[in-house]
Amino acid sequence: MIRRPERRPRRSSLLVTALVAALMAAAPLAPPATAAAGSANADTLLSRGKPVTSSSIEGSGFEAAKAVDGNASTRWASVEGHDPEWIRVDLGDTYNVSRVKLTWEAAYGKSYKIQTSPDGGTWTDVYSTTSGNGATDDLTVSGSGRYVRMYGTARGTTYGYSLYELEVYGSGGGGGTDTTPPSTPGNLRATGTTSTSVSLAWDAATDDVGVTGYLVYRGSTLVTTVAGTTYTDTGLTPATAYGYTVKARDAAGNQSAASGGVTATTQPGGGGGPAVPFGSHTIPYAAGMLRPTGDQAALDARVVDYYKRWKAAFVRQNCGNGWYEVISPDADHPYVAEAQGYGMAVVATMAGADPDAKKIFDGMVKWMIDHPSSINPDLLAAEQDTACKSVDGSDGATDGDMDVAYGLLLAHRQWGSSGTYNYLDLAVKHINAIKKDEINPSTNLLKLGDWSSSGDQYYYITRTSDWMIDHFRAFRKATGNSAWDTIRTAHQNLITTLQADYASATGLLPDFVVNTNTTAKPAPGQVLEDPNDGQYWWNACRTPWRIADDAVTSGDAKSLASARKLNSWIKSKTGGDPAKIAIGYKLNGTQISSGSEAAFFAPFAVAAMTDSGSQAWLDALWNKMLGTPIDASSYYSASIQLQVMITVTGNHWVP
Repeated sequence: MIRRPERRPRRSSLLVTALVAALMAAAPLAPPATAAAGSANADTLLSRGKPVTSSSIEGSGFEAAKAVDGNASTRWASVEGHDPEWIRVDLGDTYNVSRVKLTWEAAYGKSYKIQTSPDGGTWTDVYSTTSGNGATDDLTVSGSGRYVRMYGTARGTTYGYSLYELEVYGSGGGGGTDTTPPSTPGNLRATGTTSTSVSLAWDAATDDVGVTGYLVYRGSTLVTTVAGTTYTDTGLTPATAYGYTVKARDAAGNQSAASGGVTATTQPGGGGGPAVPFGSHTIPYAAGMLRPTGDQAALDARVVDYYKRWKAAFVRQNCGNGWYEVISPDADHPYVAEAQGYGMAVVATMAGADPDAKKIFDGMVKWMIDHPSSINPDLLAAEQDTACKSVDGSDGATDGDMDVAYGLLLAHRQWGSSGTYNYLDLAVKHINAIKKDEINPSTNLLKLGDWSSSGDQYYYITRTSDWMIDHFRAFRKATGNSAWDTIRTAHQNLITTLQADYASATGLLPDFVVNTNTTAKPAPGQVLEDPNDGQYWWNACRTPWRIADDAVTSGDAKSLASARKLNSWIKSKTGGDPAKIAIGYKLNGTQISSGSEAAFFAPFAVAAMTDSGSQAWLDALWNKMLGTPIDASSYYSASIQLQVMITVTGNHWVP
């Protein structure tokens, strides 16, 4: 049976008409700015040392903060050969902006805009040009906002965008009279090391006005100022201990006391291999979890063999540009975010078994960067056509974004973030974008994608297969944001409620859940993809795997109970014969379709791991997987089975 995932509603002509009307009614853009008169402008330099972010960086040493450090020999540089790219500074308070000075390196913007924003989400153009020629652009502008960015749409060279300095001048702001320092950042911790880097995270500080950045110290040396609560210190010496503290700063420049210190030792040099090579089993599962009967090395070898066949069938370089992509012949389009997310998580996990894993992963990262969502560029556009161009609105899909972010965290743990790509920085941006545009703020539940917004018919609908509980734990650890604990708990509670109220005999979950703002319930029929949207169908078939992945790695009581309920029912339903697992069930256990498909039988193997009395059942499921060849026309089933095989052999881990 062909499964067509990733179907999303297209924007209606009525919505397009409404958007056009709104744009026509809006105030006209300010006319192009003229060169500033320099000495005639006595406004204050607002941007120096303030938190700054960018759409990308060319590599280590070209971070966004280099553009506001007042050092004319350092610079920010974006990735090469890609439009659009941007750099954004957070002024910490709302100011009247009168002047922006751009000091370009040789890689300059030919077409770009200067934009202001009150919140970092809604932007107003205060300057625009299509004929930039590099050197220094000293611009007189008129606008206000807390955030100012250069948004480049066409490069002046074949390289990227590069600025020695981004200077923003203006007046106003309420920070000048503030004398209260922020609270001290808490729980400073090292989240990973390589031979040349240390990754740090800490809990956010608070302030009466607002924290605008964090100062990271290595010993007594100020290393950098960052906007978020993570940082990777690079260029270090192997096998060396480094001590760190962090201070918070507000818009008025008040600094907190230093955090508690943390010491981290870089790894020995020379190896260059992954930190958690496949088959090392260095990160244990919760106590009592089963594995298939047999020698561990032999189990691992079967996974490696299946991975090689999966890779040969679906990992491609069809599109050039240094990209690696996972082809999805059974989806609506040849390339979908769901497949790319699977690929990134799988390849990072298989490092050590595949000598090309990092090269492939970096090609997948490049694909992600070069195919941004049109709504939030820190997310991945959901669908690409045969020409490798994003289509159908170029917006994001939650399931793909969840796995992309998770894969980046795995990569950071494996290889560090001091190479071509800063995996941790990209992961945190992706995680924060998921929280901003793919979490419903009133329910703390995942939305279907960044395209769903308040007031549309999909805003209170969620897809159960997106509920990746172990991913939420990883996001909490990476960002230090306790909101992810709240989000995780909301999903776990809803799983428990749905199992109790709608599938008390089976524990099965529906593909889609509606009315999440009132009384959540299974979809009453087709709400997005299929008449079986309210049944255990081609989306929800993944939920035993997703729920049990968290159960085996964390030992969480809620996840264990939900997984064991599913396991108990399916083992009884089939009499212990995996060949009898059907394609789809109603929530009461009535079979929907006959046949056998890995997407439906494989996930139950992870649930079986949680029950000490299910060894024979787990072995039967394992043997069923080993006896099922890869179908090159179905990336979906093959990718699910591969990830299940990774988990049941003890090779899944949470970064």
